[in-house]
Amino acid sequence: MKRRVAISILGTTLDMGKWDNRWSRWRPNVGLCQQSGLFIDRLELIHDNHSTALANRITADIATVSPATVVRSNVINFRDPWDFSEVYTNLRDFSRNYPFDPDTEDYLVNITTGTHVAQICWFLLTEARIIPGQLLQLSPPRDREPEQDFAGTHRIIDLDLSRYDEIAKRFASEREDATSFLKSGISTRNAAFNRMIDQIERVVIRSAAPVLLTGPTGAGKSQLARRIYELKKSRRKVSGAFVEVNCATLRGDQAMSTLFGHVKGAFTGAASERSGLLKSADKGVLFLDEIGELGLDEQAMCLRAIEEKRFLPVGADRESSADFQLLAGTNRDLGEDVRKGKFREDLFARLNLWTFQLPPLRDRKEDIEPNLDFELRRYLEREGENITFNKEARERYLAFATGPQGLWNANFRDLSASVTRMATLAPHGRITTDVVDDEVNRLNHFWRSSAGEETRDTILEDILGTEIAAHLDRFDAVQLAAVLHTCCENTSISAAGRALFAHSRLEKKSSNDADRLTKYLARFDLKFDDVRKRD
Repeated sequence: MKRRVAISILGTTLDMGKWDNRWSRWRPNVGLCQQSGLFIDRLELIHDNHSTALANRITADIATVSPATVVRSNVINFRDPWDFSEVYTNLRDFSRNYPFDPDTEDYLVNITTGTHVAQICWFLLTEARIIPGQLLQLSPPRDREPEQDFAGTHRIIDLDLSRYDEIAKRFASEREDATSFLKSGISTRNAAFNRMIDQIERVVIRSAAPVLLTGPTGAGKSQLARRIYELKKSRRKVSGAFVEVNCATLRGDQAMSTLFGHVKGAFTGAASERSGLLKSADKGVLFLDEIGELGLDEQAMCLRAIEEKRFLPVGADRESSADFQLLAGTNRDLGEDVRKGKFREDLFARLNLWTFQLPPLRDRKEDIEPNLDFELRRYLEREGENITFNKEARERYLAFATGPQGLWNANFRDLSASVTRMATLAPHGRITTDVVDDEVNRLNHFWRSSAGEETRDTILEDILGTEIAAHLDRFDAVQLAAVLHTCCENTSISAAGRALFAHSRLEKKSSNDADRLTKYLARFDLKFDDVRKRD
């Protein structure tokens, strides 16, 4: 049979009593060892060094009511028993150093004594299984009947019991609400992205340290930064404003003045005093987007402002102060910029505590469909018109958007613009296949042009159709497009075959280029004559 061990803090008020009347009142640690049906083999009694005399008295009285109970004294000194950090750290260290042996002992943690802070800490340590036990709540006797002997009653709280499932569900629901909030309510399906959002939620709620958001232009850094601020504000982590600045627009004196402010007459054109964006973000959140574009001087001042909450406005003799939480965004490799001397190593080290890289849209194409619905909702809110797809048009657009032709160079900016165009052009509030086909052509032309190509190669769509072409692997698409162009440039399949297999045919004793080409085209249900007719 396992031994039962109780861990309890000495109640300096509840356990105290005058020596001559101490048996006429309820004392929780003495009552703990008097409980009917709850024999305590060992009591780990925690107290500070100022309460040693009281601890000895309680130990002696427990020996009277329960001689077989062993009481062990554990001295923990709390400078401030209401300081959560101090109390938790001390009780956690005690728990981690304690030689728990769950195979031979059962553990009860008494949450009756100690400050409310200590009781919360006991709960957290037990819930986290740092203490492998159950919680114990003692209560004084309701009636002063002789047989009760002021032992009171007890209740064991098992955190694994099903009656606490509802609390766990509510906590999980609150976390899901927070992560959904960070994702703007979009039910994203990309597992890696969802894990990252879970981590961001925990970090921004528990920490005021800077957060660096990296990723390509249009990946959603600015939107996520604002949602982080709104989440922090809803949890009362900040009370000030959200201040966003694109560092790529800041140059020279303007950068210093915009960020740190200036005094009147600091430079030509400084007709009045300016507080600066850092000051505007006091008690709030400052988002420095494209922070890699800042000059080295501005970086140095930003570092000091982050670490010391103080900075010097341009032309000022006195420092200014601002207590803000920093979010930073960049599409650059700051580590590489450090190596090239373009970014300060000390600032990068300060920012790099919490770095989260937002993936490009092409790497999370399973999220295009929920974001498509999100963009249609945004259009409704913005324009007051509910736009929907017909079934075939939606399927055709998603086939293109999630296929190899969906480049999404500007990420969600491309997607947002695409949906806005289709919604605006949709006849009678319904996006049709004609609208989708026009938009696909427009996106392809835009992406090819932005990549430096003068015209878009449309031969695959012209011959196979947009939907089939969209489902080709990139490898097949590039190869097939070249073959089709050659077919169109030659009047016979033999001539096209000779052009396509000009080198490999020389290594063969006998060649049938036309047959090789016929078999290749058949893989895509194509014939040479059909290709020529469609050209």
